[in-house]
Amino acid sequence: MQLFRCESCGHRVYFENTQCTQCGAALGFDPDRFDMAAIRPLGNGRWQSVATGTQGSGVYRQCSNYAVQGVCNWLLPDGSPEDFCVACRLNQTIPDLSISANKVLWARLETEKRRLVYSLLKLNLPLTPKTDEQQGLAFQFLADTAPRFNESGRVMTGHEDGVITLNIAEADPVAREAMRSQMAEPYRTILGHFRHESGHYYWDRLVWNTPWLESFRQCFGDERQDYSQALDTVYSQGAIANWQEHHVSAYASAHPWEDWAETWAHYLHMVDTLETAYQFGLSLQPRVTENAETSAEQDFNPYFDTHIDRLLEHWLPLTYALNSLNRSMGHGDLYPFVLSPGAVRKLSLVHDIIHRATPPLTADSVV
Repeated sequence: MQLFRCESCGHRVYFENTQCTQCGAALGFDPDRFDMAAIRPLGNGRWQSVATGTQGSGVYRQCSNYAVQGVCNWLLPDGSPEDFCVACRLNQTIPDLSISANKVLWARLETEKRRLVYSLLKLNLPLTPKTDEQQGLAFQFLADTAPRFNESGRVMTGHEDGVITLNIAEADPVAREAMRSQMAEPYRTILGHFRHESGHYYWDRLVWNTPWLESFRQCFGDERQDYSQALDTVYSQGAIANWQEHHVSAYASAHPWEDWAETWAHYLHMVDTLETAYQFGLSLQPRVTENAETSAEQDFNPYFDTHIDRLLEHWLPLTYALNSLNRSMGHGDLYPFVLSPGAVRKLSLVHDIIHRATPPLTADSVV
């Protein structure tokens, strides 16, 4: 994730900010420029970028979810016919906001969803809102009709035909932690759900019925095996004994579709975390080291790098440092994964498909 500067005073600001803590300027994210705009009101719902200084350029409108609900900080060009930003236009169903607790949970979901959309846009992946006749993407955020995570009336998080459904209880830290423990999922997060389910969507868009399908089957396995039976087996018997040799997670061993989605999510975790390290200028040079692999200079932007080896060269030393820092704070490993050669092979295919499906953006094309 990028770091930003307030266009009004130059103070550092972050992706979720709506106001500069230094000068008080109103802020909004411009997804066309991948930059945070400092804005001042012009009236009639129009906002002027303080950086342009002219009335004829840099004029925005706030996303309706920004202006009305306060759950989005993205902007639209003043001339756009849309009411919602590129991220909020993907919403098909939102929770019942007459229930006060739902707005808090929905706001948390939207924050993480915008991080997903940021990554998808930066990777230049196809991203259009779904209608009944289109191949686009849609989100629906639903609440259980029974006590949270109770099987009866429970909303199941998942993907079907371009629609990603998320149970809003995932935004409740207590409920999510209970499920994380029950399901033995060491990395159960809202953002992880979004990234995983988007993997199912992009398998349909980028792999199915394309020249990549045979490469997918050679790498991940034949997706034509019975999906329901495969999931029943992993839920009743657990993952295969040697899943670490070929998969990024135990759940990935359930079926080739789940293997792809878990690997896709892992790839998005990697590039976003590496970009954050790049933005902070992190340099890892351990004072005690056995080999050069534990040193890395975060001097590249992973969204723009077309070589998976470069990502891995920077990723592994970073995870060692992150895990050590977490342990110093009394927590478990922040990154409880081991990337086997089999898992790396799958990450490489995901990387190749992403970078060859559509030409990725370049550093020159964004701020």
